[in-house]
Amino acid sequence: MNKKIGIVSLGCPKNLVDSEIMLGMLKHADYEIVNHKENADILIVNTCGFIESAQQESINTILEMAEEKKRSCEVLIVTGCMAERYREKILDLIPEVDAVLGTGNYKEIAEVINRAYQGEKVVSYGKLNETDYLDEERIISFSGHSVYLKISEGCDNRCTYCIIPYLRGDYRSRKIEALVKEAKVLAENGAKELILVAQDTTRYGIDIYGRKMLPELIRELSKIEGIEWIRLLYCYPEEIDDELIEEVSSNPKVCKYMDIPVQHASDRILKLMGRRGTIAEIRNALTGLREKVEGISIRTSLIVGFPGETEEDFQQLADFVREFRFDRLGVFTYSKEEGTPAARMKGQIRKNIKLKRQKTILELQNSISKEINAKRIGKVYKAIVDGIADDGIFYYGRTYAEAPEIDGTVYFTSPEPLETGCFVETRILNSEDYDLIGEVIA
Repeated sequence: MNKKIGIVSLGCPKNLVDSEIMLGMLKHADYEIVNHKENADILIVNTCGFIESAQQESINTILEMAEEKKRSCEVLIVTGCMAERYREKILDLIPEVDAVLGTGNYKEIAEVINRAYQGEKVVSYGKLNETDYLDEERIISFSGHSVYLKISEGCDNRCTYCIIPYLRGDYRSRKIEALVKEAKVLAENGAKELILVAQDTTRYGIDIYGRKMLPELIRELSKIEGIEWIRLLYCYPEEIDDELIEEVSSNPKVCKYMDIPVQHASDRILKLMGRRGTIAEIRNALTGLREKVEGISIRTSLIVGFPGETEEDFQQLADFVREFRFDRLGVFTYSKEEGTPAARMKGQIRKNIKLKRQKTILELQNSISKEINAKRIGKVYKAIVDGIADDGIFYYGRTYAEAPEIDGTVYFTSPEPLETGCFVETRILNSEDYDLIGEVIA
């Protein structure tokens, strides 16, 4: 079928990998991939269903693509977490949608499109234990030099506020051999930075090898020619052990950077959240990283306004942010998600209080970030070139301390033209709240 396909990928990097895998499957099925929705015969919206704001973005995008269908698009497909969660409701509420495909059914994408072209309204979901689709060839839609590598699917943590295990199934690691094979192909196609993602990267391997295997995976990926950086996202603090810390410290290819979702600093709230660790254990893990990994940049995410969070609980969180001085920090207001244990808890917090607490933490972190960035002035860092700014004068990129899309950016000038994906030595000359300004040195 000689049809043109466009895809809109929403939500997290893990969802982006799923979108790229679907594109790879469809390319093999002789569909043509296009980048502009007005050129597509078939549009796919790969949705996020994590929190209310993400669901609203997904709905708005589906409605936007439904309008496009009235003009030129022939088939509209909705996939991903919100498709898994709401299934037939999507077809009922948005009749322009022709098919709904859940998170475990991506391998059916070409078949579903064919059925939709035959006039059938298709709903396919529920295969939450499937992982072999992750071994399919991907069409990289993001920067070719910095690429996400999805090392597992699903989650066993069962945090009381989170819907993901119900939408993605139990934790399922991919085999090291499959990940190395994929990473080699990515490197052959220009990847310089591998960004390891999962719902919880630190639990990698427990389900299939009987023990945590993230350090071993890192060592195998480090052997791949062309890969210069390996970055770790979504590392749970209670799973960070001495072996992982040693690997991050000693392996020159591992970015001295770790994304660690702490979520809160009150033991009472952590227990209500269903988190496994205590604040003492979290503090020990973070302190150990700071002591043993020179120059490590630590990013975290927090939730304010969880049911039952008192002013005292919140002050413990604010005090912890002041004490630990995270290099990067994101803070979410608690989202009451239907079907989760936390949604049924007493003591739901008013929206205005949640927003006030979020603002307080963000203002606190803003002052911390300014101070941390100011201390980087005059230092020289290895940086990867992500592109050239709109002004045509500055290039932009990142050091080991910045993950793409979520952290700040380094803008720098260069006496010579630079290629995207190359590495340069950059001296920092100035700093802003979150971004840095520098120059390439010989």
